[in-house]
Amino acid sequence: MSRVYDDEQLAGAYERGNEMPEASLRAWVELIASYVQRTSPSIVEIGSGTGVFSAAMARWIEGSEVMAVDASEVMLAEARRHHPHPAVRYLSGEAEAVPAAAGTFDLALMSRVIHHIPDRARAARELVRVLRIGGRVVIRTTFRERLDALVYDFWPQLRAIDEQRFPGEEEVVGDFVSVGFTLDEATSFAQPVATNLAEYHTRLVSRPQSKFTHLTDEEFHRGLVRLEATARSEALGEPRPVLERYDVVVFSRL
Repeated sequence: MSRVYDDEQLAGAYERGNEMPEASLRAWVELIASYVQRTSPSIVEIGSGTGVFSAAMARWIEGSEVMAVDASEVMLAEARRHHPHPAVRYLSGEAEAVPAAAGTFDLALMSRVIHHIPDRARAARELVRVLRIGGRVVIRTTFRERLDALVYDFWPQLRAIDEQRFPGEEEVVGDFVSVGFTLDEATSFAQPVATNLAEYHTRLVSRPQSKFTHLTDEEFHRGLVRLEATARSEALGEPRPVLERYDVVVFSRL
């Protein structure tokens, strides 16, 4: 995976800047749980970052045990600090080399990580290995053809950058189907991440997403100024929640 998250400053900013309301996080976990076909499932999260989703799944998917795998030791340190849970194990590992025996898991989650994996087909083969027959993979991402994040309104140059970074839906589906997965569902899901633009601005000040590392300080500052001005204008009217939409693709292991 990309090593950008080995940066301690980014790892700390990622934890602070990517929070979401508990109701939104729970809605995401309920969606993920709807794809689990066994009670008390064994789950692996690939690219678990600071552990937000791993800990949430352990909290709200009854009887679950979660292995949270990330290639970044600094991200794992943040996860252990901020999201400890007795049903979660935080382990160092790669998408292409999961530290688990064959046939261990009922579900694998890959949230906002697929674009960081250089060899998706190899990672897919590794998930074939560690999943039980009937196990599922849930990929949460934004595909190249549907880049619609709010950040592009304020940092338009990021769209062109992400068009190079993010794969298309057909590419990802092709990689997973080619190693034996079947496509179960491709859908879209959106939840509020901030109550208004002012709160959203506050979160982004710390540059909490890897995409911002592609901007100069001046480019980032200009976008932040645009966002702040829009937030001030919104405050004169009725603030609206900031939504984030993601593509969700689900595969089954035969």
